[in-house]
Amino acid sequence: MTSSSPFAAENAPLPPAPAGLFIGDAGKIRHLFPVRIYYEDTDLSGIVYHANYLRYMERARSDMLRLVGIDQRAASEGGEGHYAVADLQIKYRSPARLDDELIVTSTVEAVRGASCTIRQLITCGDIILTDATVTAAFITPEGRPRRQPADWVRRFQTLLNGEFSAL
Repeated sequence: MTSSSPFAAENAPLPPAPAGLFIGDAGKIRHLFPVRIYYEDTDLSGIVYHANYLRYMERARSDMLRLVGIDQRAASEGGEGHYAVADLQIKYRSPARLDDELIVTSTVEAVRGASCTIRQLITCGDIILTDATVTAAFITPEGRPRRQPADWVRRFQTLLNGEFSAL
């Protein structure tokens, strides 16, 4: 049996930043993103403050896009545009607490010319904490809707259709 220690030699490399992964089959591909709850995430009652779930979902969506090859930073810096949340529906079911290990599961539900809709569940073990549907619109730097880059739409379609190997 091996034990894992948080201590390492002075010159040891740091572990990578938190990152998710894709799972699924030909029917549906899901992106899983881990989140640990820290003291700063909680409110006076010791449970996670409601707005922090939105932060966890944003991190998971950004990670999903990065892993699928969508470079949001380059598009924004190049003046092409960026995503903005156009619609959000969320149901809070159960609270998370200090030191809980959560998983944000993101699934592409729809792709249109200027937007995409993603369903996101946050769970702790088998317990669903939140269930949300987020529609993100691609907008110009001036805030007007515009079509997403065609390659991005294709990448979303591969997730939607369960064809991750096509990326």
